[in-house]
Amino acid sequence: MLFKLSLKNIKKSFKDYAIYFFTLILGVAIFYVFNAIGSQTVLLNVTSSTREIIDLMVNMLSGVSVFVSFILGFLIIYASRFLMKRRNKEFGIYLTLGMSKGKISKILLLETFIIGIISLVIGLVVGVGASQLMSVLVANSFEADLTQFTFVFSSSAMIKTIIYFGIMYLLVMIFNVINVGRCKLIDLIYANKKNEEVKMKNPIVCILVFIISACALGYAYYLVTAGVETLVDTTDIFIPIILGCVSTFFIFWSLSGLILKIVMSFKNLYYKGLNSFVLRQISSKVNTMVFSMTVICLMLFVTICVFSSSLSIKNSMTANLVELAPVDVELSKTRNISEDYAYQTGYSEVLRQDSYRGIEESLKSVDFDVNDYFEDITTVYTYASNDFTFEDTLGSALELVKSQYPIYTYHAPEEVMTISDYNKVARLYGNTEYTLADDEYMIIADFENSIEMRNVALKTHPSITVFGVTLNPKYDECQDGFVRISNNHINTGIIVVPDYVVSETYLESEILLANYKADTDQGKQAIEDTLIAVGNHPNSGNISMSASTKISIYEASVGLGAMVTFIGLYLGIIFLISSAAILALKELSESTDNKERYAMLRKIGTDEAMINRALFKQIAIFFSVPLILAIIHSVFGIEFCRYILMTFGDEEMTRSITMTAVFLIIIYGGYFLITYYCSKNIIKDK
Repeated sequence: MLFKLSLKNIKKSFKDYAIYFFTLILGVAIFYVFNAIGSQTVLLNVTSSTREIIDLMVNMLSGVSVFVSFILGFLIIYASRFLMKRRNKEFGIYLTLGMSKGKISKILLLETFIIGIISLVIGLVVGVGASQLMSVLVANSFEADLTQFTFVFSSSAMIKTIIYFGIMYLLVMIFNVINVGRCKLIDLIYANKKNEEVKMKNPIVCILVFIISACALGYAYYLVTAGVETLVDTTDIFIPIILGCVSTFFIFWSLSGLILKIVMSFKNLYYKGLNSFVLRQISSKVNTMVFSMTVICLMLFVTICVFSSSLSIKNSMTANLVELAPVDVELSKTRNISEDYAYQTGYSEVLRQDSYRGIEESLKSVDFDVNDYFEDITTVYTYASNDFTFEDTLGSALELVKSQYPIYTYHAPEEVMTISDYNKVARLYGNTEYTLADDEYMIIADFENSIEMRNVALKTHPSITVFGVTLNPKYDECQDGFVRISNNHINTGIIVVPDYVVSETYLESEILLANYKADTDQGKQAIEDTLIAVGNHPNSGNISMSASTKISIYEASVGLGAMVTFIGLYLGIIFLISSAAILALKELSESTDNKERYAMLRKIGTDEAMINRALFKQIAIFFSVPLILAIIHSVFGIEFCRYILMTFGDEEMTRSITMTAVFLIIIYGGYFLITYYCSKNIIKDK
């Protein structure tokens, strides 16, 4: 009998609470899809380095899944709370008819178990199908060969999903049993007759709290934008985070007391249509909504920032490859290492002696002749001295720059290059070439933060003394450019000087740039494999140099971009679904509680169109208020993310924000519309 009653209750609840079941199924499917990536990528035909990146991504997704399970667990328990509340009168009738609390608990246990089984089965079926599409997405992200693609079912992902969600449902069962045990008959019978008391907060207190919270929030915004340089230690970032969370809570708390008072003072607005009814409906749940709105707002804020930043990183890194890796290979080595420097840094005597040989000569000692494999060979040199540091280039602007950027390292030696060497690189890369007079210098950079600092100084036309020679700036700002190939903007500044200024005494490093003697990708990869094999030569321990190649940079960029994107999508989708589902479930619960109120409106002559407009306004307010504040937070949050990730470039940020907006409209807007139509179905006159 209890089993039949449980099935009947589920069937009855499914129509009004389809969002709850839909969210559970979606949660299971998403959990399976992202945990099945490891099984799907096994079939991808990729290089060993890309395989390592994929394995790292899979491990990180497994770790993120633990966090995601807590979010989904909170969502399920939160949803169960409202489902329990909606059925208070039903449980009261059971008790009145003589059913014990133990039997009611058994009914709930059976219902939760059945709902869990249904959600798991349907969710896994959806997840298995969606994971095949994810395989294609993963392959495209890593640019892998799909010729060996086959249908893949991940038993490990299924087992992990069953275990995680099984634990969640078990907690829900315990939660429900405890709630039933605490229930009193009179509270259950009259639960839907009670209104939550609308506490008219003191307007003066609300205004003061709002002003203080807004000021605190403004200060948090300042810390992550204009004042970001004042965040000296890593732990300092918690200051704006805590300020933002606390301020958000008290802004909602103060607004909950002000909105009703303010709107009531505008009689024409308050008494227009059903505005008074809508406002009272919102205010009736004001105490519980303050905390809920805060959590939802912060989750939406994280979603927007994570989506925008992760997509921007991938897009920017891909866009940067053509510009910042224009040649196939870069080899570099430290030159002319002194005995003191070797002692301080741990260089062996063999490696110190190798530093007095050029790159080509060192490679010949391991049977690698650059002329056999490379073309367009360009060799340049950089120079440095501990007596010429970054602060020596700032002139009279030193104190101003230090006040604006207090955490920068000002005693680091500057990298110096001759104008002829830089022009050789610019010619190879297809960049602008320059000329300098005997008493002039210029600065080449492409790292945004460093450019801003240096331009402050260059506006004052500071003279510098490089290796005993005094020079004046040719330009009053940095010129865009770079020497070393990379997948992002890393050139914090190269001081370019006339050739006569430098000498062998200050030689710091040698850089060899070249293209492979091959026309096909397979040929280039073969040369790269030969270069990598140098590390296995018996004499490889006697040379010290570093290598960067376009192929390795490309694979790392694609891999890192894909990894960040998948983690961002995983977290973003879960946060977005959770936020929208919490709002939707609360609105559906309120619609059920307020059926009699809407029936009363019909009895006094209110037509269906007006009732539906009132319902639409009420739901729109609940969905829009946390979103509006989250968007305001995100404006400053994204700016902070841009500062942290500026080496990747922000060329694709606009595109990423647009894609994030599309996700919000589809998922958040979709939940809003479904909530409205489900609520309308609940309250309609039957």
